[in-house]
Amino acid sequence: MGVNAALRARSVSVWIGRASILTDVDLTVEAGRVHALIGPNGAGKSTLLAALAGDIRPAAGNVSVHGTDLNAWKPKQLARERAVLLQENRVSFPFTVDEVVRMGRSPWRGTAAEAEDEQAVADAIAATELHPLLERPVPSLSGGERARAALARVLAQRAGILLLDEPTAALDLKHQEDVLRLARERAHAGDAVVIVLHDLNVAAAFADTITLLENGRVVATGTPAEVLTAERIRAVYRQDVDLVPHPATGQPIIVPRR
Repeated sequence: MGVNAALRARSVSVWIGRASILTDVDLTVEAGRVHALIGPNGAGKSTLLAALAGDIRPAAGNVSVHGTDLNAWKPKQLARERAVLLQENRVSFPFTVDEVVRMGRSPWRGTAAEAEDEQAVADAIAATELHPLLERPVPSLSGGERARAALARVLAQRAGILLLDEPTAALDLKHQEDVLRLARERAHAGDAVVIVLHDLNVAAAFADTITLLENGRVVATGTPAEVLTAERIRAVYRQDVDLVPHPATGQPIIVPRR
C-alpha cells in the first residue's frame, strides 16, 4: 500500500438495484497528492467517491483509511480524518454562511483541537473570499456562492483527506481556478485530495494522478501524460481530439476535433 497511502479501495463493486455501477475497482490515494477521477457521464466517478467517503457500502470489496477498514471507524472519528464536498449542497433552513462554515468544526467538539475553531473558520472564510456573505442566509445565495460556502465548511474541518465531487461545476472562471489552487495547496501541505472532474484540461493541469473510469471500471491510472493520450480519450469518450502544446508552458492541451 505504501507509507503515504491515505485511502485504498480493493476490488470495490457497487450495485444499485440490478444495475452495476462499479465493478472490481482498485484505487490507491496517496497523501500529498491530488488524485482526479475522470470519465464520461455515468462512468461511476461520484459513486466511487461516495464509496471512498463511506456514504455507500460496496456490494463487494472494501475501502480502508490509513490502513484500517472504513467500517471500523466510528462516524465522528471518520469525520476527523476525511471531509466530503458533494455535488449538491442544499441548505433548506436559513442558516447563515458563517453558521454553515462553523459546522465544519463539529467533529472536533470536546477535543483539544476545539481551540483551533476560530482560526480554522477564519482561514476557510479567507480562502474562499466569503467575508461579504457571512450574514447572508445560505438559501438566498447563488449556486456558485453556495458552492463556495460548502467548500469553506470542508476546509474548516481540517481533515487530512479531502473528497471533492465536481467542486468547480457552479463557479465562474476565477473561483474555479481558486478552488483548484486550494486543492493543490492542501496537497502540498500533506493532505490527500480526491477530486471528481469533467474538464480533462483541468485534470491535466492540476492533478498528480488521474484515474479514468468507463462503465464503472478503471481504464487507466497514472500521471496525466500517461492517462490522457489521444487514443485513449477517443476510445473512452468517442470523440477525436488533438493534443496541442500550450504556447507558454508546452503542456499538452486537449482540443476536440470539429
